[in-house]
Amino acid sequence: MNALIEEKIKMLPDAPGVYKMLDRSGNVIYVGKAKSLKNRVRQYFRSQNNMERKVVAMVSHIADFEYVLTGSETEAFALESNLIKAYKPQYNILLKDDKHFPYIRVDLNQDYPRFDVVRRVGNDSARYFGPYINSNAMNSALSVIRDYYPVRLCKKDIAKAMARHERPCLMYHIGKCSAPCAGAVTKEEYRAHVMRAVEFLKGDSNDVAPQLEKAMNAAAQRMEFELAAALRDRLQSVNALLAAQKAIVTPDRAMDVLALCKLDETIIVFSLFVRGGKVVGTQHADMKVQQDSADDEIMGSYIKQTYSDVSEFPNELIVNVLPDEVEELSDYLSSKLGKRVRIHVPVRGEKREYVDMAVRNGNDMLNKQRELLHRQWERGEGALISLGELLGMERIPHRIECFDNSHIMGTDTVGAMVVFTDGKPDKNEYRRFKIKCEAKGDDYLAMREVLTRRFERALTGDSKFVRLPDLIIVDGGRGQLNVALDVLSNMGVYGITVVGLAEENEELILPDADEPLRLSSSSPVQHLAVRIRDEAHRFAISYHRSLRQRNALFSVLDNIEGIGDKRKRALYDEFVSLERIKAADIDALRAVKRMNAASAEAVYNYFHSTQNKTENRE
Repeated sequence: MNALIEEKIKMLPDAPGVYKMLDRSGNVIYVGKAKSLKNRVRQYFRSQNNMERKVVAMVSHIADFEYVLTGSETEAFALESNLIKAYKPQYNILLKDDKHFPYIRVDLNQDYPRFDVVRRVGNDSARYFGPYINSNAMNSALSVIRDYYPVRLCKKDIAKAMARHERPCLMYHIGKCSAPCAGAVTKEEYRAHVMRAVEFLKGDSNDVAPQLEKAMNAAAQRMEFELAAALRDRLQSVNALLAAQKAIVTPDRAMDVLALCKLDETIIVFSLFVRGGKVVGTQHADMKVQQDSADDEIMGSYIKQTYSDVSEFPNELIVNVLPDEVEELSDYLSSKLGKRVRIHVPVRGEKREYVDMAVRNGNDMLNKQRELLHRQWERGEGALISLGELLGMERIPHRIECFDNSHIMGTDTVGAMVVFTDGKPDKNEYRRFKIKCEAKGDDYLAMREVLTRRFERALTGDSKFVRLPDLIIVDGGRGQLNVALDVLSNMGVYGITVVGLAEENEELILPDADEPLRLSSSSPVQHLAVRIRDEAHRFAISYHRSLRQRNALFSVLDNIEGIGDKRKRALYDEFVSLERIKAADIDALRAVKRMNAASAEAVYNYFHSTQNKTENRE
């Protein structure tokens, strides 16, 4: 403990507040709240014998601290949560995806309130529902509001719209808005719709079906059969939705169920939401924790971070792990909600079954995440390791280069080099070659030229080619492989493994093996090799196609007086295709680099004369 800290500790007040621990650079590394700042902060700098390892590690980095006095411990809870979100301290437990989760907002002080989505809870009198960690849950809630309550979701200024006597939009005609903008509903009628939607967001969905049935029957009695049929379809959808929800607790009960689940180094909190005795939604949050963090501390941090900005939540949270400082946390949430909030671990009965369900779902999600990560590893690093072992390589092939050629009847022959770094396309490293050799259609000569040019550039220190591969794959059989080996040998390039990949049976051709290596169609190694080869094939074909288009365009432009090579290239760079040049007006043509008024007019007149229009169509 340095002298500065020692002196500041002596002056700490015996009062509630929030403290910030700072490192030598002034960065906030931990935020905490205390009933007594004097007692709590002092504890960090006493004997470390009974401290957790993560606390000892944190204390070793503390160079200073600051604090903020609050009027009560409840205020300290709120400030602590806000500061953690603001600073994201290294030693606090954080939600991994610490973005601002969306809320559904409605301002009931407006004459015609609308429901919209926001990312922050404002300091206003509006009602906020959320946060929705799972955006699907939020979108589902909005869909129900849109489908079953005729309230507006638009941003239209209602007063101005009514003054202009606007007509209602499509949403009114399909029964999904009551059109307050057109005066089609009174203020009182519209507010009744809004309040029913609010009750739904609070968890009371039991009025949806009866309201729809009543409206359907009324429409039928008025002989508005199209409206009645639409309401009937909605009623069927709602009944299906409600039937799919599992009631496992006392009806009319609202609660959130939180399950802390772990697998290896991954920790999540899986939540189930019960409204009106039914499961109405789920979500999960990945937790970022320091090593040796206790389960009760993780659960406490999650509840504080998740519920600190929420204005609407049930007054019962049932958990599988009781959070630390549960009484203080309960008091804090109670002060926010305006009624007593109970946080507890059920031992038996329906609520215990509910917790068990959350735990099962959380563990299932963790297992699926691990399986997905394993599959990703198999397709990536795992496939690279297996490929290296299969080819007898001394190291993992981190950089793989694949070469392919493309031409049509020996014309416009091109070569392509694609690069995969650690199993992923590295497109900044892709290179393409326009073949210069005279032997048209000779794939072997084309491959020889491409490889020779590639390694000549590397040997001369060209920064675009200086990085050498661990493995080369050539698209082709034994002949192409031998060409590649011969080029490397003649140029004195050693230590690079080279294989061919025959397209017919997707076989690997090895230099020292008489027979090709056949891989299982389900093998991650084969999937990797074929993926690399197919990417080289795609890249070569796309270059060949663009070259043919360019040459076709140039051949047409050759007929225009005053358009030489430089202007042809400038026109191609600007417009890319002949069709776009034809469609350009004189001003657009003149704006191209190297073009002037005379050349622009010559190009325009060529494509717009009657004779040339006919010739170009032919």
